[in-house]
Amino acid sequence: MASAAEQLARNLSFGTFSKAKALQQRIWFTLGVLLVYRLGTYIPVPGIDPDAYAATFETARQGVVGMFDMFAGGAVERMAIFALNLIPYITASIVIQVLATSVKRLEDLKKEGEAGRRKINQYTRYLAVVFCAVQAYGIAIGLEASPGVVLDPGWFFRISTVITLVGGTMFLMWLGEQITARGIGNGISLIIFAGIVANLPATIAQTLELSRTGALPTLAVVGMLVLAIVVIAVIVFFERAQRRLLIQYPKRQVGNKMFQGDTSHLPLKLNTSGVIPVIFGSSLLLLPATIASFASQGDAPQWLQVTAALLGRGQPLYLALFAVFIVFFAFFYTSIVFNPSDTADNLKRSGGFIPGIRPGERTAQHIDYVLTRITVVGAAYLTVVALIPEVMFSQLNISQFIGGTSLLIIVTVTLDTVSQIQSHLIAQQYEGLVKKSRLGGKRR
Repeated sequence: MASAAEQLARNLSFGTFSKAKALQQRIWFTLGVLLVYRLGTYIPVPGIDPDAYAATFETARQGVVGMFDMFAGGAVERMAIFALNLIPYITASIVIQVLATSVKRLEDLKKEGEAGRRKINQYTRYLAVVFCAVQAYGIAIGLEASPGVVLDPGWFFRISTVITLVGGTMFLMWLGEQITARGIGNGISLIIFAGIVANLPATIAQTLELSRTGALPTLAVVGMLVLAIVVIAVIVFFERAQRRLLIQYPKRQVGNKMFQGDTSHLPLKLNTSGVIPVIFGSSLLLLPATIASFASQGDAPQWLQVTAALLGRGQPLYLALFAVFIVFFAFFYTSIVFNPSDTADNLKRSGGFIPGIRPGERTAQHIDYVLTRITVVGAAYLTVVALIPEVMFSQLNISQFIGGTSLLIIVTVTLDTVSQIQSHLIAQQYEGLVKKSRLGGKRR
């Protein structure tokens, strides 16, 4: 039998949405913030010759720079103030979360609740500023190494570029926090999502143009479209897949009445970590590879040119590191968001137990065993979805078509945002039912 929440979800309609004024305000606020973000991707960094930079960018588009530009919503192609996007902040989050498992000070802050979380977020921002400054300086050096790109090379250009790019990333961090607090969905994920979606029309148009001119066989275009549909279907299936553990509650007596023991399920998502491993893995690969690609232009050291070639999109080293990062962060982030010991303690306090498993430590071990096994499947799914299209597109020498990583981010963020919208609408219906019941009680 469907639960009350499921029955309400089936009854959702545009009429319900029209009554949810608070939800409408959140959606409009989110769209307004994303519009501000898109406008910022067209404001260029000062001191650059646009024509010379465009020629330099075209030579690097086929590699990892093209993929980074897709994540940045075209800001890299225009070398805009948002060219770094949120990659430094995501990298800082990775470092802080890793340190939180080994540094006692950070471990204690995690246990302090909301106050500790705010303190950790502050440390993450400080570290993001450091990463952003280092990466912005590397990009400035790389731009100066490209002939004719910088109008007046020197320390003034480097400092102004660092200040501009750091300020752009900090502003994006603030916009993401505003979306999370006052809008709908996760702000950081939505900004990355908006950057990818903004490039979709141009990507599709360029792919069709390649087919029209004969540079790309029609069969290859059809194959890519079929692959994209299959990948989307696989993503939706795995993101909704769950492993449900049966939970049983004993009989209980309330007054003179004996209540039968209930049963429920503990849902364990097949991919508990969501899209985070792919975003984290991309963040750790994209910026070093981008800086190496820019710096390898012109008269660059041999080792830097070799590094840029090895980290190129579709290259074996790039694919191997990407796969390792995805698997690592799938297990690491799952261990952060889901604690089997806490779940087992909560079940024990509420009187629930897994049939055949002793409550307490044995239950925690069983949950951890099941979670580890399904995380293996989830990590394998993420790796295949992210890498198979990359291999295919690199073999076809296509950099413009959307890859598995972008599809994964688009579908996952869409599902998460729609789920939050549905939660707001269900809450709206519950409030309406409560008001009606109170009015009915007054009339009686």
